[in-house]
Amino acid sequence: MTPDTADLAARLAAVRRRIAEAATAADRAPGEVRLLLATKTQDARAVRAAIGAGATLIGENRVQELVTKGPELTDLSPTVHLIGHLQSNKVNAALPWVTCVQSIDTLAIAGRLSRRVTALDTELEVMVQVNVSGEDSKHGVDPVDAAGLATAVAALPGLRLTGFMTIGAPADRGAAVRDGFRRLREVRDAVTGSGEPGTQGAHELSMGMSGDLESAVAEGSTMVRVGSAVFGARPR
Repeated sequence: MTPDTADLAARLAAVRRRIAEAATAADRAPGEVRLLLATKTQDARAVRAAIGAGATLIGENRVQELVTKGPELTDLSPTVHLIGHLQSNKVNAALPWVTCVQSIDTLAIAGRLSRRVTALDTELEVMVQVNVSGEDSKHGVDPVDAAGLATAVAALPGLRLTGFMTIGAPADRGAAVRDGFRRLREVRDAVTGSGEPGTQGAHELSMGMSGDLESAVAEGSTMVRVGSAVFGARPR
């Protein structure tokens, strides 16, 4: 069933209030934090309804969903980011539909993207995904290696490094959630202050989701990725 546009608008407004309140509490301007609507498992009708309700930035986890939904959303011209793991054999399929890949965690996948966008004579925004929680179940480069990877990615033709992304530690780990977000901010600051070519503009911190966005905003998030707080819990 397609969600009601009015209901989606109310939920989007509620999330934006949470973001604004968290930013104010951290002595930040609410406008510093963008809302990315994570649309994993949502069909094109639901995404269209969300855009109609005011969503302007969409995040997809799976390339197959990008390929399926993309043609049905072109008339709305949404800004779409890939926020899930990207396999090298899915690069060509993903690129027509996204303006940014947030999930770069190896130089190999970055190189594949670079070669593809160079062949297409275009440019792609990218972020480096960092595994700040140290969980084997999560993708991302180790924080110790993140600056080196970011510097190498920033030097590749056709790619523009815009920042860093992470998935926070589970909520039951308490202070570890905020500590992880702080660690990502420290990585970002070290990279942007390094003076290495292509790193000065890497200011984005894509961190924080429905359950932990307040902690992320407190630690400097510039983009929170929210799905369930708007669409409801995904079916198990």
